[in-house]
Order: sequence, then C-alpha cells, then structure tokens
Amino acid sequence: MKCPFCGHAETQVVETRVSEDGDFIRRRRQCAQCGKRFTTYERPDLSFPAIVKKDGRRTDYDRAKLRASLMLALRKRPVSTEQVDAAIERIEEKLLAAGARETPSARLGELVMRELKKLDKVAYVRFASVYRSFEDVDDFRALVEEVRR
Repeated sequence: MKCPFCGHAETQVVETRVSEDGDFIRRRRQCAQCGKRFTTYERPDLSFPAIVKKDGRRTDYDRAKLRASLMLALRKRPVSTEQVDAAIERIEEKLLAAGARETPSARLGELVMRELKKLDKVAYVRFASVYRSFEDVDDFRALVEEVRR
C-alpha cells in the first residue's frame, strides 16, 4: 500500500480490526519511510446497479457522492460519522438486495430520505427541500407537519 503522505511503496500493518457487523476490515498502517500512520478499509467489491437519472442518463453508483450528499444535509448536526457509515451501509444493502442492474435516481433519493428521517429531522427537511424542489413555503410547511407526526 502506497503512503498517502510521502508516496513510499512500503507500509506496515500495525493493527487490524473487523467491523462490528463484519462487513469490512479496518487496517491501521505505518509508512516505513516517513513513519506517519493512516487507515485503510477493505470491503468486498460488489456490483451496484447503475443509477438512471430523470433525463435517462446512466451513471455508475458512487459511494463518495452518496456520502457527500448525506454530509451536506447533516452539516452542523449532531450525527456521528459512524451513524452516517451505518446509514450508507443500509442504503447499499437495499440496492444490492433488489438485485436490479439499474435503479432510478428517485429510488436512491427515497432511500436517502428514509435514512435521514431516522438520523436527524432537520437534515431530512434540508435534503427533502432540495430533492423535491420546493417552490414555496407551503411545501415546507407540509413537510414539517409530516415530520411532527
């Protein structure tokens, strides 16, 4: 594994841990040259469905893009990284369990909203307002009333 700090090719595994649910392995590594430590994650390479956009374009599923969307909605909210990781895992499990080769972006958006609703109501409202393209205050009011129930 190449060191992300100095680019040296030799690193040593210092510690290995399996996640609580056994879905991935976390490894702490140390560079043989600069001595800095970093973390790598090892998970199975699974084939996720292609995401079909509203205009018909198809894109590859991108975990980093999903994480960025969640983090944007959760900015300055009291939700831990572990909770976000768990939400991403649940979303990915549902995508894989469906067994489809393609899935509409609307389906992915709905999965994200479900997870955000469980994690943080404010983040849910933030995401839903952008995702559903709210036009006026009445749309917000209806969503807030839904959340209150």
